[in-house]
Amino acid sequence: MDSVAGSPNTGEKKPALMADFHGFRRVGIRVEGIVQGVGFRPFVFQAAHRWGLNGWVRNDATGVEMELEGRREAVEGFLASLQRDAPPLAAIRSMKVQEKPYEGLSGFQIIASETSPLRTALISPDTAICQDCRRELLDPQDRRYRYPFINCTNCGPRYTIIQDIPYDRHKTTMAVFTMCAACRAEYEDPSNRRFHAQPNACPQCGPHVWLEDDQGRVVAERDDAVRQAVELLEQGRIVAVKGLGGFHLAVSARNEAAVSRLRRRKLREEKPFAVMFAHLEAVRAVCHVSAQEERLLCSKERPIVLLRKRWNAEAAGAGMAPSVAPRNAYLGAFLPYTPLHVLLFHECSYDALVMTSGNQSDEPIVTDNDEARQRLQGIADVFLMHNRDIYIRCDDSVMRVLSDSPLPVRRARGYVPVPVRLSCAGPVVLGTGAELKNTVCFTRGRDAFVSQHIGDLENLETFQAFEKTIEHLQKILDVRPAWIVHDLHPDYLSTQWAEAHGNPFPPSNAQGAGVEPPHTVRPYRMAVQHHHAHIASVVAERQYDGPVLGVALDGTGYGPDGTVWGGEFLYVHGDVWRRLGRFSHLRLPGGDRAVKEPWRTALGALWLLAKDATEERYAPLMKRWPEKERRLVLQMLERQINTPLTSSCGRLFDAVASLCGVRDCISYEGQAAVELEQSIEQDPKAYEANLYADEGLWILDSRPLVAQVAKDLLLNEKPGVVACRFHNGLVVALTRLLDILSENTGLRTVALSGGVFQNVFLHTALRRSLQEGGWHVLTHEQVPPNDACIALGQAYVGRCVAERIGLRDPSVGGIDDATN
Repeated sequence: MDSVAGSPNTGEKKPALMADFHGFRRVGIRVEGIVQGVGFRPFVFQAAHRWGLNGWVRNDATGVEMELEGRREAVEGFLASLQRDAPPLAAIRSMKVQEKPYEGLSGFQIIASETSPLRTALISPDTAICQDCRRELLDPQDRRYRYPFINCTNCGPRYTIIQDIPYDRHKTTMAVFTMCAACRAEYEDPSNRRFHAQPNACPQCGPHVWLEDDQGRVVAERDDAVRQAVELLEQGRIVAVKGLGGFHLAVSARNEAAVSRLRRRKLREEKPFAVMFAHLEAVRAVCHVSAQEERLLCSKERPIVLLRKRWNAEAAGAGMAPSVAPRNAYLGAFLPYTPLHVLLFHECSYDALVMTSGNQSDEPIVTDNDEARQRLQGIADVFLMHNRDIYIRCDDSVMRVLSDSPLPVRRARGYVPVPVRLSCAGPVVLGTGAELKNTVCFTRGRDAFVSQHIGDLENLETFQAFEKTIEHLQKILDVRPAWIVHDLHPDYLSTQWAEAHGNPFPPSNAQGAGVEPPHTVRPYRMAVQHHHAHIASVVAERQYDGPVLGVALDGTGYGPDGTVWGGEFLYVHGDVWRRLGRFSHLRLPGGDRAVKEPWRTALGALWLLAKDATEERYAPLMKRWPEKERRLVLQMLERQINTPLTSSCGRLFDAVASLCGVRDCISYEGQAAVELEQSIEQDPKAYEANLYADEGLWILDSRPLVAQVAKDLLLNEKPGVVACRFHNGLVVALTRLLDILSENTGLRTVALSGGVFQNVFLHTALRRSLQEGGWHVLTHEQVPPNDACIALGQAYVGRCVAERIGLRDPSVGGIDDATN
């Protein structure tokens, strides 16, 4: 009889024979990847039964180990099915097969896990409800009918509930719920899809939901709470819904009054809301959906996917409330991914809900019930709570499709903590990321674990989330970094945290030769320039070992020369880099204020063209801008008071957007550039930029681009046509300058990174132009091109430095005590 406990030596066996004994074969197999907590052992158990094989399977510190034997053709069939038919959440990274002497075992067993101090098995991300659980959820005859926490080994929470490793129930937030006899029987039955499903529960023994009003009074519990929440959503009320990785604020997406009220309360002026649709057909009624976009929408990760709106959706009666995504050609759409979401769309009159992060603007998503009562007070009308704690916050992921390939915009739920695979192993390094769109990254072996989106490190709440994420990843990865890498900017909170937790890298030896690891528990720390990290992140995720030319285009990065960088051409080879070129400088009147008021940057760009004649020459373009402030800005420019220099490509987009009348002031990051791109009307012409060398750098002079933009606008050319010619001109100029740099360096591989490359038009056109010119183009595939990739680039550069100086011991260092 088969069993689920014991050791490899249990069971009757015959004396060991040769490996191939009269058509029989015995093999040992080691599988690594995401193979624990995803139903892999019961899958092996059942497959072995189907093929008539004997042996055993168990978890170990790195994955799953098994030995089995039987007829040769059966063993070969089993090996083929192991990768082909693996469970939905499994991700096999490697499978090693070793021939062993045939022994003649009887039966097949799941045996006790091997214990080891080294624990490197990968943890599955949180995943969307599977079809089997969805069917049971809506089946009145099932014991989990309408139970909001139904799950199995093929779906449900993982990363957001795990507190420590190994991934066992008592080390998750499910530890407080004791399984009933029925759930325990499922949990212990290897033929059941809930075998060792750590969050397994039912209405009798698991977590439950309840509904509170805005005064904290419970008004309904369990299924009645869900049904009342549906009724309130139908009435246009705002419901705070506790989900997998945090709270959502939900409201009917077709109710303009309700959506506008949510905007006012959340202090979110114009940034688009994401919309959860009941089913794919509802998405198609509002948005264009390609085959690749459909795959993303329906995937187990269930990200928000940026889709182009149908131009006639409102006329057809299928449009969203105008306030959902004002002045935006795209809509962030996603499908229900938790049982609770499914129930909110079951037996209701709506098919689309705004589902936006439960927070006020610029704050991290709320996860705790008491926190929600406090921070969402005055925003939500009611709260749909539950008592399964969220240990680590995790926002929804955001994806878009470029050239038929997925591109992450925000990497979080469904993708974290799946690692980025590096080209080689090395010591443990921590990258602390950037100030905006912060993530952190730990390396371990050949893996780089980039955290979920943390947010902008501009307030205490987000900084606390940053610290908890570092602590959590360090614990579940069982690592202590030998190196901490941070941004050059001294005022970033991530930089200050690194300075408090690491020893400065010894400056006495520029090459680092012979440097020994520190003899304290504190790791070394070092700074990496922002745009170097951008390009390094592409190189890391694409496992490219040689030197590259890098184009880093974004809004802001701290430059060693005291200027604000953002339009950079770099040579990068591991930790070695140098600046080869840049965009010409713009001035930012008012500094950071110019970022929020692009008209200031536009005026600065015009002033560079005409100086004292600016008002006379460009008066028609400037009449929208407030006269009093406009004259003050011109004085600032003339006297060069609080007008810092920047080579930022992002700020150039801001200036052109304002000149075109698209956006003079913004309410969220990147708004002007986004709306400029979406205003494009196709035109074959391209404006010309000037390229020249200056003090060892090649300069892409944007002044001629701005001059041609202004000239055409003064001639009453349509702003959409001007926007297209500007984009075309950038593509031509970028390609020309890269060709020049290629002649100088001999390199023909280029890496593209930075938030500007989220621009679909520019990204697609430049990539096509370069590939047609014979370039090998490296772009992001696993992490976003915006500042969320910085932590990966930092960690990769730290690895390169550690390798160069011979620091290879991953056990060195630690970040537990900043006082040591």
